[in-house]
Amino acid sequence: MKKISLLLSLTLIALSVIAQSVQSPNKNFTLNFNVQNGVPTYQLIYKNKVIIKPSTMGFELKDEEDFLKGFTILDIEQSTFDETWQPVWGEVKEIRNHYNEMAVTLSQEESARKMLIRFRVFDDGLGFRYEFPEQQKLTYFIIKEERTQFAMVGNHTAYWIPGDHDTQEYDYTTSRLLEIKNLMDKAITSNASQSPIRGAAVQTSLMMKTDKGLYINLHEAALVEYPCMHLQLDDTGLTFQSVLTPDAQGNKGHMQAPRHTPWRTVIASDKAADILMSHLTLNLNEPCAIEDPSWIKPVKYIGVWWEMITGKSSWAYTEDVPSVQLGKTDFSKTKRSERHAANTEHVKEYIDFASKHGFDAVLVEGWNEGWEDWFGKSKDYVFDFLTPYPDFNVVELRDYAKSKNVQLMMHHETSGSARNYERHIDKAYQFMVDNNYTSVKSGYVGDIIPRGEKHYGQWMVNHYMYCVKKAAEYKIMVNAHEAVRPTGLCRTYPNLIGNESARGTEFEAFGGSNPDHTTILPFTRLIGGPMDYTPGVFEMDMLTRNPKNDSKVRSTLARQLALYVTMYSPLQMAADFPETYNKHLDAFQFIKDVALDWDETLVLEAEPGDFITYARKEKGADNWFVGRTNDEEARTSKIKLDFLDAKKTYIATIYRDQKDAHHKTNPKAYEIEQRDVKKGDDLSVFCAPGGGYAISIIPK
Repeated sequence: MKKISLLLSLTLIALSVIAQSVQSPNKNFTLNFNVQNGVPTYQLIYKNKVIIKPSTMGFELKDEEDFLKGFTILDIEQSTFDETWQPVWGEVKEIRNHYNEMAVTLSQEESARKMLIRFRVFDDGLGFRYEFPEQQKLTYFIIKEERTQFAMVGNHTAYWIPGDHDTQEYDYTTSRLLEIKNLMDKAITSNASQSPIRGAAVQTSLMMKTDKGLYINLHEAALVEYPCMHLQLDDTGLTFQSVLTPDAQGNKGHMQAPRHTPWRTVIASDKAADILMSHLTLNLNEPCAIEDPSWIKPVKYIGVWWEMITGKSSWAYTEDVPSVQLGKTDFSKTKRSERHAANTEHVKEYIDFASKHGFDAVLVEGWNEGWEDWFGKSKDYVFDFLTPYPDFNVVELRDYAKSKNVQLMMHHETSGSARNYERHIDKAYQFMVDNNYTSVKSGYVGDIIPRGEKHYGQWMVNHYMYCVKKAAEYKIMVNAHEAVRPTGLCRTYPNLIGNESARGTEFEAFGGSNPDHTTILPFTRLIGGPMDYTPGVFEMDMLTRNPKNDSKVRSTLARQLALYVTMYSPLQMAADFPETYNKHLDAFQFIKDVALDWDETLVLEAEPGDFITYARKEKGADNWFVGRTNDEEARTSKIKLDFLDAKKTYIATIYRDQKDAHHKTNPKAYEIEQRDVKKGDDLSVFCAPGGGYAISIIPK
């Protein structure tokens, strides 16, 4: 008996000293795990080169012993998984989910508690998470901070936005890691922010490039019942450490075993295109939870929205604040504002335009009572999501839209009052079903009331998921703005058809975004899921819509077309006014033609911060669409059409910048060319500063 105990003890000591390893199926990645002096560490190697140095793992806990040290390895299990699954909608028809897994069970000797760390190594990177099994010594616990490190091997170039618990609406900064701390104040000052994190903290998804041309991306997957993670550089400036979003009381996470955290992800390759085409984030999420998702359809829409964003029109029915008594608003003594856009006749004009040009839906914002109270008058005003303004006839518009084969898209601005929204949500969703609204754009502008939660904290993460699940009960698709950034949950709940969660087109009306913005977003924000970027702005000068707004869109018209291909989403808006499109119907044709759902996606050219060229094949058809977004430097894009069917001849319609086009001085200078093309043909297309091009390639 003593010999057996001694042998077991020696085995545990050996497991704690010798690094445990697991490789990716293609052998390119090697994950090494070790317990050094009781502290769990991991290391990631790509093609025999270290990309993550030994990095520590664990948690600080509130009011009890931390999960940081004193560990020994209790058990190790390894396995392999390989499946192919089909997304309800997506960039490709099928996705292979192939990984090797190592699950390490740790025992903390003094506390007699257990923690399991699960590693999955894919051909494109690594995912790992912490798991807390059911056990006597651990039931309820509060996380003070997660202490997961990502130790970099050099002073990489990074594409980053400042850490913030409430917004991602920043322009990206490109700098070396060691420059981030000094540049942080400048980045915060020049962008909108509500609660930036002190110190050199950045948001995920974080994109980096090494001096030797290796591309590395850090993010998280399957963010459920847990706060969003940021990355804080330590004093050396080369090691990132996780920083979780706090709740209103400063706690980071309330847990009850058995539970697990989201996955922490590392995607890496020596090709930038591989980062864009990685499906690791989706694969780390659970399969579709909706038994019959056939009602979930991609949506191309227009909307009464850009009018208000540019300042031409108003969300509010009246410029005055009417009296409010017992929850009912009295508009009898107020005069309707001539600037109120969401009125019955005006919405019919949008419905007519959508019907004529084959769009699926019309988004209407400012239809419901309360906007005049909320805008600067009452910060704690809450909406009921049921009561229309006097000039918005819900039933008439419902019937009119149906007669035109157009659906209406609901808008729910929660005013940051998540609990109020939950109280009304069943009635609000039923109201949508009754009135031909199949999708909703929800908003969370402002501070979360009443307790001061953060947009990315555990409490709000739970709220967003509650809304998506509830929407599925009513067969409603959700497009959440100002919500937490996506982490691949659209695989599990594909009715989460869109998110904002980044600096979108609306900021072009508030001062603009840098020309390189759309060359970085696919490497960062879109790693976790599609974005409702709302492209398609043809009139770049805001003064033409509002004499008080001198902002200009930092893009050419040709690039606005390209964004329908480069900024992937099954939810795509044509953001500009119908009257603007009527002036450019030749260019508008691409927006009408471009698909929303894809069988195949290729990245033809890519360099973060400089340019991206995608080619996508329409689902169920042999039509291809190509899009190129370019930064502030003029370039010539050279692509080869070797992806076409060799047995067919195609008509390529090329929408491109003219030679004198420039996002600052001549943004609407575009030209359209048609030519026959076939497999193997070469194309060389000029891209202006802030420009790009779009191509439809249709079988003859």
